[in-house]
Amino acid sequence: MHNYAILRNSGEYTIFQFNNQIIRFVTSSKLERYTKVIEWDHGYLVVMAKYRNLDEVEEYIDLIPILQNLYYDTDAFLEPIKEVRIEYAA
Repeated sequence: MHNYAILRNSGEYTIFQFNNQIIRFVTSSKLERYTKVIEWDHGYLVVMAKYRNLDEVEEYIDLIPILQNLYYDTDAFLEPIKEVRIEYAA
């Protein structure tokens, strides 16, 4: 088990993965890719993202309401995550 999670996107979905848990949620169809994680704070992410026809922009993702809607124990799920990395298949 790792102490980091993975963030990426595929098509119109953002994918947040920690160990064997994969959470997908809809994002903009113009999102090309996440480029950098600026901050991780127990479910709250600040990232840089590249959108079609735009320069990189700062983006904010709050995982807490998403996890709550999926009936996760948010504290138990988020507690072991110390870092979020952006990884795409080569």
